[in-house]
Amino acid sequence: MEQAVIVHLLLGEDGLGSSGEREMASDLAEELEQAIGSASAGEYDGEEFGGGRCIFYMYGPDADRLFAAIEPILRDSPMAKGGFAIKRYGEASDLNATEARVDL
Repeated sequence: MEQAVIVHLLLGEDGLGSSGEREMASDLAEELEQAIGSASAGEYDGEEFGGGRCIFYMYGPDADRLFAAIEPILRDSPMAKGGFAIKRYGEASDLNATEARVDL
């Protein structure tokens, strides 16, 4: 079973955010990818920008373990302040999968 952690970060500008915000998000994404790999917790699957948000997608067999690998990085990142993470305990196709929100 594949579970997920989906992180929503608020951008200071509507739409795609500023070039500085996109660069900071790219740097943060690299840190998250490295942490997930080091913990063998799953995989970083990419990010998207739009509607004044940056959303990171990460998948693995255990959403709690995946979040534990990235939580310290998110808590230390000024960009994550005011954002949140969704831990999904089930496949994307499972409309009844349990989700838990964690404010950052």
